Amino acid sequence: MSLVFPAPEPFVVPVVGSNALFPVSRIFCVGRNYAAHAAEMGNEVDREAPFYFTKTPVNALLTGATLPYPPGTEDFHYEMEMAVYLNGTEVFGYGCALDMTRRDLQIRERKKQRPWDLGKDLEGGAVMAPITPAAEVTDIHTHHIALTQNGTEKQNAPIADMVWSVPDLISHLSGFYTLRPGDVILTGTPAGVGPVAPGDVLHGTINGLAPVDLTITDPA
Repeated sequence: MSLVFPAPEPFVVPVVGSNALFPVSRIFCVGRNYAAHAAEMGNEVDREAPFYFTKTPVNALLTGATLPYPPGTEDFHYEMEMAVYLNGTEVFGYGCALDMTRRDLQIRERKKQRPWDLGKDLEGGAVMAPITPAAEVTDIHTHHIALTQNGTEKQNAPIADMVWSVPDLISHLSGFYTLRPGDVILTGTPAGVGPVAPGDVLHGTINGLAPVDLTITDPA
């Protein structure tokens, strides 16, 4: 038997300092993991347990990409995040990432108690920088996460502000999924999210990790 059409190539992320590539299988995204961001969106953090949504790896981009302003939205937002790359339940490495969001669609669906897929899982909805192996990272919770838009700082917070730490998230997710090599957790965004427009250049950093960059262009 043969495939009806060619299968998509797996989305792979380079590993800093080597020729290795990390094949991404699943992307779990943590909602409201920074209290200040939850507050700016008019929400409270659920401190009983984290919650998640997912993004499709085939829609992901590598840093340095250009992304046409997506269809169906008039309020497209950046969210700077730390990505945790897993080898089962062990941390393989860390990276900078962007969770791009059709905010108007997310809010519309949330008000109707519907899933967030239209707002969150879109082409170019996840943008990832090269991975720094965990062995080369001193306690990640002492680092800072930040983002600039056209050179102006928009987000800046200590990763220690996360409500749920990396070990917390891995432990919790493990109660619902068999975590596999290739899984990724996007750990949430700090306060300061906002809209983008064609021509905008985003630059996200976490000290000690490779930065993530994205340019927004006119709609396709």
